[in-house]
Amino acid sequence: MKKTIACLAFCLVVGIASHAQGGLLNTATKAASAAGFDVSKLTSGIMGKLVPSLSLTNDQKPKVTDAISSFLGAKSKILPLQQSDPASYATKQSGLFSSLKSKLAGMLLQNQMNKFLGLKPKTNDPTNVLSNLFY
Repeated sequence: MKKTIACLAFCLVVGIASHAQGGLLNTATKAASAAGFDVSKLTSGIMGKLVPSLSLTNDQKPKVTDAISSFLGAKSKILPLQQSDPASYATKQSGLFSSLKSKLAGMLLQNQMNKFLGLKPKTNDPTNVLSNLFY
C-alpha cells in the first residue's frame, strides 16, 4: 500500500513538473505576442520594405522570406532574455543576425547585400519594422 501511494505521489509530482515546463513556454510565447512580436506579421512588414529597397527578383522573394521568418522565429525564443539577461540576449541576437547575414549573402547579389546592411536603423526604433532584424 505504501508503494502504491509513493508511486502515485511521484507520478503527480512528475506530471506537475511537466505541465509547469509547458506553461513556461506558453508564457514566453504570450509575452512575445503581447510585446507585438508576431512572426508572420513582422515577416510580411519586413518583406514589404526589403522587396522594393533591394529590388528582389521573383526567385529571391520566397528564399529571403523563409530566411527572415526563420530568423524571427528563433529571435522570438530569446526575447524574454532582453529583460532578464540583456548581455545574453545581445550575444544570442548577434549570433542569430550573423547567421541571417550568411544565409542572405548566398541569396543576394553583392550590391543588394550592401543595400540591406545600409537599411539598419541608427537606433532601435520600435516604429521601424527593420529594427526587429538588427536589434
